[in-house]
Amino acid sequence: MTEYKKIYIDGQWVEASGDGITHLVNPATEEVFAKVPMSMPEDVDKAVRAARRAFDPWSRTPSSERKAYIKAICEGLTARKDELASLISQEMGIPEHFAMGIQVTGPISGLDIFADLAETMDEVTEHEGGYITIKEAAGVCALITPWNFPLFQVVAKVGPALAAGCTCVLKPSEQTPLSTFIFAEVCEQVGLPAGVFNLVPGKGSVMGDALSSHPEVDLVSFTGSTEVGVEIAKSGAASVKRVCQELGGKSPFIIAEDAPLKKAVKYVVKDSMFNSGQMCVQLSRILVHESQYEEALQIAKEVAESLVVGDPSDGNTFLGPLSSMRARESVVRYIKKGIEEGARLVTGGPELPEGLDKGAYVRPTIFGDVNNDMTIAREEIFGPVLCFIPYKDEAEAVAIANDTEFGLSSGVWAEDKDTQMRIARQLRAGQVKVNGPAFSFAAPFGGYKKSGNGREWGASGLVEYTEEKAILGGG
Repeated sequence: MTEYKKIYIDGQWVEASGDGITHLVNPATEEVFAKVPMSMPEDVDKAVRAARRAFDPWSRTPSSERKAYIKAICEGLTARKDELASLISQEMGIPEHFAMGIQVTGPISGLDIFADLAETMDEVTEHEGGYITIKEAAGVCALITPWNFPLFQVVAKVGPALAAGCTCVLKPSEQTPLSTFIFAEVCEQVGLPAGVFNLVPGKGSVMGDALSSHPEVDLVSFTGSTEVGVEIAKSGAASVKRVCQELGGKSPFIIAEDAPLKKAVKYVVKDSMFNSGQMCVQLSRILVHESQYEEALQIAKEVAESLVVGDPSDGNTFLGPLSSMRARESVVRYIKKGIEEGARLVTGGPELPEGLDKGAYVRPTIFGDVNNDMTIAREEIFGPVLCFIPYKDEAEAVAIANDTEFGLSSGVWAEDKDTQMRIARQLRAGQVKVNGPAFSFAAPFGGYKKSGNGREWGASGLVEYTEEKAILGGG
């Protein structure tokens, strides 16, 4: 049993104000495997005030020193990568061999990028007209992260905050907090100054408003559902905070007529079933030309049925369980809704996968005969469920792709480079994946429309945590 009894505030491990405990349940076994304390609004106030005290000295710390601290954190996390991968797998179900890459070593590489970007804060830009511009840290940051990519999302927020010279208070998902405790331990180990990083785990319904409305918080960065993101923005509006939001998605993937169909379909099915489909960037609406539609469905069926569903500790497993039984119930409701609305169930369905009698498992599910008015094509399902939609020509494909309230990610597969760029430029989304590239921790990431605002990762991610100052005259 993994157990933490204290939270991390002002460089110290301290008792939480309340006596609440979060019991973490392994979604594969349905058994409790860890316990962590639950913070209260009083703890938020202590943490924010500690971050405020630390802000001036930390923001004035030479960028080379901030860079060295971040590099040291990278080394500390790397030394514990096996432990991190195991705990994240147990928390939310991703197969451990996949967790090592996308959930652990990938984010550490992204954090290293922020270390190198710290020195860009020293840049002074001279402009015609007799003025210069410089960058300064935005202030005290409240960071609220989700459960599906625990360390990944922490790094996306804490990394640029530290690089810019901001101090931060982190509220991780109550479902997947363990990697953040390790992150705090590493911060303590490397001697990060007291108050620069603070950890207050707890329920979002209790902690979200306390963080986003706190008068000493300058910036709130939130990743989660669009509905909660709206409430966070409202809560921060009274004090005119900067609110950065990475929210939901219902992303399209257009397979052009000239694409190698089998290769494109295999890619998108495996890419979208990864992490059991629990990704805001999931390419869940696959658009195929009507002349190739039935062939594409057959390929998708074969690929989905080849994916191994089972024990996350087994190296052969592709899909582990969903993050919780509650998540499974939600996804099953969507599958049943798709059937009720007349979509063709090509493979999968609401039943537990064959050979599994417990755990939050869902069959990889492919729907055909979907139109963009169906619930399963409009709402984020957050599971291994894909909708195949036919189109008549490129213009219709683009129109269907953009007919959504979201705009986080998207994709296209085409052989002709002009077709690739023509379609990519028309898609209303913050990212477009062309012909199946890997995720880039240096490229800007964020959404259009109800998928949020602001950008994470790389140089664009750092900008979110800075203020631009103009200095006129002098000399």
